[in-house]
Amino acid sequence: MTTIQQSRAGRRQATRRIRYRRSPAAPLLVFAWTGAAAVLWLWWHNTPAVAATSADRLVNAGRITGLLAGYAIALVIAQMARVPALERRVGSDRVVRWHARSGRYALTLTIAHVALILYGYALQAGTGILAQTVSVVTEYPRMIEATVGTLLLLLVGLVSAGAVRRRVRYELWYYLHLLTYAAVYLAFWHQLATGSEFADDASARTAWYALYITVGSLLLWYRVLTPLRLNLRHRMRVESVVQEAPGVVSVLIRGRRLHRLGAEAGQFFRWRFLTKGLRWTANPYSLSAPPRPDLLRITVKAVGGHSAALAGLRPGARVWAEGPYGAMTAARRSRGKVLLLAGGAGITPLRTLFETLPGSPGDLTLLYRARTAEELALRDELEEIADDRGAQLLYAVNSPDGRRPAITAKMLRRILPDIARHDVYLCGPPGLAEESYAALREAGVPHRRIHHESFEF
Repeated sequence: MTTIQQSRAGRRQATRRIRYRRSPAAPLLVFAWTGAAAVLWLWWHNTPAVAATSADRLVNAGRITGLLAGYAIALVIAQMARVPALERRVGSDRVVRWHARSGRYALTLTIAHVALILYGYALQAGTGILAQTVSVVTEYPRMIEATVGTLLLLLVGLVSAGAVRRRVRYELWYYLHLLTYAAVYLAFWHQLATGSEFADDASARTAWYALYITVGSLLLWYRVLTPLRLNLRHRMRVESVVQEAPGVVSVLIRGRRLHRLGAEAGQFFRWRFLTKGLRWTANPYSLSAPPRPDLLRITVKAVGGHSAALAGLRPGARVWAEGPYGAMTAARRSRGKVLLLAGGAGITPLRTLFETLPGSPGDLTLLYRARTAEELALRDELEEIADDRGAQLLYAVNSPDGRRPAITAKMLRRILPDIARHDVYLCGPPGLAEESYAALREAGVPHRRIHHESFEF
């Protein structure tokens, strides 16, 4: 059922800011590794000579891993801050992967730091490792707080491990993950109190303070103050809930001056519905229509408890949103012709792009994969957009006997002989995304022109 009619005026407003933007991912990675090199230089600068004894070498290795762990933890916090330059230019899913990788580095370096330092100190003092551990924790300044912080980091790392994460409720994982902030705060002070790199080097202390104050400020600004300002300003509430297909509903959200959110087609918000059973969880859902000054829409397929509960939302329920996020926008487009390849709930961001991407008749093609024709959500709207824009709309549904049409390079070349000269926006379940990506690459589409984001966070 059509819930928001597309319009040429809305399309003009949505395309007003569109210009090609290259992802800054590569320069950011170079910058991050340059920072790691600077940390190593700090150790070298404060090490007059590399000691020859095994004990001293272990202590020096512990100092190096400790410094790198402190730097990696700062990167972890920066990646948790949801900085728009990262979320909207690099892509939320890529930032999440960076965050997970940085977290693994930080945890591994922290464990190595603790083990190397304690073993080295034990060899220097001629005592056992257990006795040395008790001595360090109880006698060295700020070490009790650092110990608690390290244990919290280990707990967060444990619940974030894939085998555990898949068995833990999202809400439990999320709130335990927030202990990272407490862990970092508790562990920070011992770095300055016991680190030989900072004890007699005021410039090093200043740089370390600046690093952590910067990432802490980013966290406070973008995770606390910006969402607070957004929601106080726009006052969003549920307008209505409309069933689009079996197990698929659209939630219309009314608010004030919503066009000033700066949202673009293809982006998403993290939504928290302040009603019983939903207020403690924020999930990412894409906009399924271009934003209007007083109305937003998301379209959600019931694949879990939170998404299924949205069908029961009542008009007037308050909404808390954070965003917009996501880099799968028209700004990634670099070619005149575009293929939009959607599967299941992945149709939602691609429907907005199908309406708003600039293009002449014949430039846009949407291929929509679903199990049955009844599961083709927003079908009426898509057909209306295709007719209005002279775009090609294709469906790939199972045959009556249940056979699944495979998306292959041969099939893509058949429907688009010049597929290799297209940009492709891809959104759907992981299996479809992997199958389609492989077919697109085989069909000659370069990696840089396949635009995809995953919400499998």
